[in-house]
Amino acid sequence: MTSLRVRPGPFLHKHMSTPGMMFDVLVAVAPVFAAAVWYFGTSALLVVAAATLGCVAAERAWGKSKASWKDGSAALTGVLLGLTLPPGLPLWMAFLGGLIAIGLGKIVWGGLGQNLFNPALVGRATLQAAFPTAMTTWTPQGAGMAPKAGNLAAPFMQATTDGVSAATPLAQWKFEHAQTPFMDLLTGNTAGSLGETSAGLLLLAAAWLIFRRTIDWRIPTAIAVGVALPTGILYAIDPAAYPPPHLMLGAGGLLFGAVFMATDPVTSPLAPKGAWIFGLGIGGLVALIRIFGGLPEGVMYAILLMNAASPLIERVTQPRAFGYGKAGKP
Repeated sequence: MTSLRVRPGPFLHKHMSTPGMMFDVLVAVAPVFAAAVWYFGTSALLVVAAATLGCVAAERAWGKSKASWKDGSAALTGVLLGLTLPPGLPLWMAFLGGLIAIGLGKIVWGGLGQNLFNPALVGRATLQAAFPTAMTTWTPQGAGMAPKAGNLAAPFMQATTDGVSAATPLAQWKFEHAQTPFMDLLTGNTAGSLGETSAGLLLLAAAWLIFRRTIDWRIPTAIAVGVALPTGILYAIDPAAYPPPHLMLGAGGLLFGAVFMATDPVTSPLAPKGAWIFGLGIGGLVALIRIFGGLPEGVMYAILLMNAASPLIERVTQPRAFGYGKAGKP
C-alpha cells in the first residue's frame, strides 16, 4: 500500500533571495562587460563605473533604509544602465543617469519591488531626451585603451568630440540599406552601446539565467518571435526594402534588452500567459519602430511601453484560485 503525503502549499524547491538573484545576473553580465572593455577600452570601465556610482549614491541618499544599497539591486541597475550607454558619453552624464534611474525609476515608487518601469531604462530614456546628440554618437572599436575624448568633458560643458565616429548596424541598414555580416553581429565587431555588440555572449548569458531559473524563458523567447515573425514576412515579400530577421535579432539592443531588461520580475507579468503577451508586445513594437519609425532602434521604448501595460496584463492573465469562478466568486 502506498502512503500519500498531504501538505499545504506553496511548495518551494529553491531558496531565492534578492542578493542571490542579483549575483546570478551579475555573473551573467560579467562576460558582456569584459567584452565591452576589450572592444572599447577604458571608456567602458569608466562609463559603467560612473553609472553604478550614481545608482548606489542615490540609493544611499534616498533609500528607505541606510542599508538598502547592500542588496545589490542599485549596483546591478548601474551596471545595466552603463552597458546601454555609448562609449564616448561624458562621465557626468552617466552619473546623472544613475541618479535618475534610482531616484525616478525606483525610489519615488516606494522602493524595491514597487516600481512600474525598469529603473535602468528610466535613466537611459531621460538621458536620451536630455542629451540626444551625446547618446547617439558612436565611436568605433580598436581605438586603444585610453578614454575617449568625450568621457572627460566637464559637467554641462560641450564635450570634445572624437575624431572618428561609426554607424551602428541598425543605422547602416536604416539610412544606407547596408547589411552587417552575421559573424560581426555574433562576435561583437560592430559599433553601438557598450553591452549590445556581441550577440553570442548575450545568448550565453540568457542560457545561464534560464538554467539558474533567474529569468522566465518565455519573455525573451516571445520577444524573439515577436520580432522575427513580422520582419521575416516582410523580408520574404521584398528583400530589397526590408531587413532580414537575423539582423533585427542580432543587432542593436534587442538581445540585451530581452535578457536583462524585459525579464525584470518587478516590471513584467508573472503569469505564463502574461509573459507571452508581454514579450510578443515588446517584439512587435520593436519591429514596428525599427521598420516604420524614424529611429533605427526601438527596444527601450518598447519595453517601457509594455512595462506600463504589465499590471493590466497580469490582472487579466493571472490564474484564478481553485474553486472560484471567472468573477472571483465561489
